Amino acid sequence: MRDLELVLTLAATGSTVAAAERLHITQSAVSRALILAEERIGVQLFERQRRGLQPTTAGKRLLGGAPELLQAWLELERQVTLPAVPPQRIKLVCQCYTAYRWLPTTLARLPESLANLDVQLAVEHTQDPLAALQSGDVDIALLASSSAPAPLQQLPLFHDEIVFLVADTHPLAQKRSLSAKDLLGQPLITSTQTPHAEASWFMRRVFGARQPKLKHVRFPLTEAIIDATRAGLGVAALSEWIVDPYLEHGLSVLRLGGKTLRRSWTMAFHMECKVAASGLASALLAAAPVGSRHPTGRL
Repeated sequence: MRDLELVLTLAATGSTVAAAERLHITQSAVSRALILAEERIGVQLFERQRRGLQPTTAGKRLLGGAPELLQAWLELERQVTLPAVPPQRIKLVCQCYTAYRWLPTTLARLPESLANLDVQLAVEHTQDPLAALQSGDVDIALLASSSAPAPLQQLPLFHDEIVFLVADTHPLAQKRSLSAKDLLGQPLITSTQTPHAEASWFMRRVFGARQPKLKHVRFPLTEAIIDATRAGLGVAALSEWIVDPYLEHGLSVLRLGGKTLRRSWTMAFHMECKVAASGLASALLAAAPVGSRHPTGRL
């Protein structure tokens, strides 16, 4: 690097005297440094002429690439000596517990480009993520059945589908699809942790404006929901993300006839988190589970 600085200074000044003044060393030191540089590279870089030092053909070639190379080296030195930047802490919440089945692993394997993000799951705000986002308790929310009001920002993410499970011995297992009327006479097996916004979305999509009062059987654990369904206690409504890992003999999956209960997930965030949200959105899109898309029938 010192050789490059010397060559560039000699080319700019045209003499060892002027170069010595600019480099704050003696003229003899400049002359000696030039001799050593030419010995190292194995060619003559300058010729002494009446107009001063003039670069040789080899010298011109070196000068053609030296500025860019020297600048790159100085930038590398600057980057190396920069103080460590503390990670940006992001609190993230999901509107539906189903995403927590795969989200922690995804966050633990974020790409190198997001290495400066420290993403923490704020599960305690799952019941009302929009309120937590608006109050500043969380920075980013994954919404499954709500839209974020201004001035919050949104990015589209992915989709999942709500499907229905029944025991093979259940009378509804013989049907090709379910109707809203079929659900009226059956206990609906769901989670005790279903957020209100998600439950409201489900009722609107299935029954429209006139929403009946259903009998619910609620369990805190997915395993309990699956076992209660297998025991014939009712019809379970679950995300396709949840269905696949628990598939065993004795269950049939059904969809609602004429309607697809597909949820559109979005990422809501404050404007100051836009860069982090954009990077996270790309990572989630690449890692989110693909929909099961099972045909109606026995699983």
